[in-house]
Amino acid sequence: MKTAIVTGASGNLGQAVVKRFLSGDYYVVGTVIPNDPVEINIRDKNFETVIADLMNEDASEKFIDSVIAKQQTIDAAILTVGGFAMGKMADTKTSDVNKQLKLNFETAYNIARPVFNQMMKNGHGRIFMIGSRPGSDMHNSKGMVAYGMAKSLIFRLAELMNDEAKGQDVVTSVIVPSTIDTPQNRQSMPDADFNKWVKAEAIADVIYFYCTPAASVIREPVIKVYNNS
Repeated sequence: MKTAIVTGASGNLGQAVVKRFLSGDYYVVGTVIPNDPVEINIRDKNFETVIADLMNEDASEKFIDSVIAKQQTIDAAILTVGGFAMGKMADTKTSDVNKQLKLNFETAYNIARPVFNQMMKNGHGRIFMIGSRPGSDMHNSKGMVAYGMAKSLIFRLAELMNDEAKGQDVVTSVIVPSTIDTPQNRQSMPDADFNKWVKAEAIADVIYFYCTPAASVIREPVIKVYNNS
């Protein structure tokens, strides 16, 4: 049985990914934050949750080491942890930038690096990080300066990892979703056309596909999951 890790397993996207990989016969290990207020209503013998502070590099590496010790390998890593903040240049301080870097880049890097090292040793693996439209093009970051800059590093990190992994069956993908159809987004944007948004389950299906033999020849993908937005 293959093993997948999902960071931010209690989030809307995290739970959708967990369910999809469980249905695909994976053993799934999901991370949650201490005192996570969101309950995960997933009961499966092949699913476990681990409390982990992904802003702490040592704690993140220990988490990965514990998974490898128990499962021997990590075949897929889906890193969904992140956070959003508005803010124009005039209002964005260094502290705001640092907060977004910690939420959106460090939480990804602290897991991606040890997972990548393990996958390179094994000669195979798939890593998925969550990008964003603002992060992919700074012209889309107006009014969200810190968030856009932090997310832009996800793309650069994926490029570096894929370059280092050339010749190996280790691929890092960046998932770029439009607005995800969640209860929280519907509440904050009640007048939007929800049919144009992308569902978390659809994103999970795409991620799972990129872990199948049918997608084995794909390299260095930036996967735009926009639906009709």
